[in-house]
Amino acid sequence: MKFAKLAILAAAITALPTVLPTAVYAQDVGVTVLGNDDAPIGTVSANEGGIVTVDTGKHKAPLPAELLAEREGNWTVNATKAQIDGMMDAQVAAANEARDAALVEGAAVVSADGLPAGMVYTIDSEDTVIVKNGMGIVTLTREAFAATPEGALMALYSGEQLTANTVAVPEGAEILTPAQARAKEAEMAGASTGDDGADSSE
Repeated sequence: MKFAKLAILAAAITALPTVLPTAVYAQDVGVTVLGNDDAPIGTVSANEGGIVTVDTGKHKAPLPAELLAEREGNWTVNATKAQIDGMMDAQVAAANEARDAALVEGAAVVSADGLPAGMVYTIDSEDTVIVKNGMGIVTLTREAFAATPEGALMALYSGEQLTANTVAVPEGAEILTPAQARAKEAEMAGASTGDDGADSSE
C-alpha cells in the first residue's frame, strides 16, 4: 500500500535580521516576494492565520505576515532567498533528526489527530515501516512520520485514514515488508543451492 507524501508545515521563522515597520496587508496567492537584495525569494502559495507561505522552489517557507512589507509596489522581506532556504534546511534537518530518534521498533505511534495507532513492528533497509495494531498492520514510509514537540512518534495521517488502510493479518502469519520478503527468499534460495551443492559433491 502506497501513501502520498503529506507536506509538513514548518515552524514559523523568527530569526530574520529585522522587522520592517511598514503596515502589512493580505498578500495574494501568486504574488512574488522579493528579498532585501531585490531578488525574488518565491511566490505566495498560501496566506492564512497571519502566516504567509512562500514557495521558494526548494521549500514552502511559512513567514509571519509582520515580517513582510510593501515597498514600491512589491512585497519584500528583510532576508535573501539563500537565508530563507538555509533556515528551512536547518528546520527540516532538525525535524528529521527528531523523527529518526523516535522511529524505532516497538515505539508507540499516534495519529495526526492524537489517537493511538499501534506500535512500530518493523523497519526495513528501504525505510518501509510496518505499524501493527489490534486490527492488523499499516505499511508506511519513513517520511510519513514526524516527532511531536514532546518527542512522541506521530503518523502524518488521521486515525480514520490509518484505520481505512489497515490490513488484517491471519493468525500466525509472518509479517514482512516487501524488501524483507525478497531478502528472505534470496537467503532461502542460497541455502537451497548450497544444500544441492553438498548433495551433488557426495
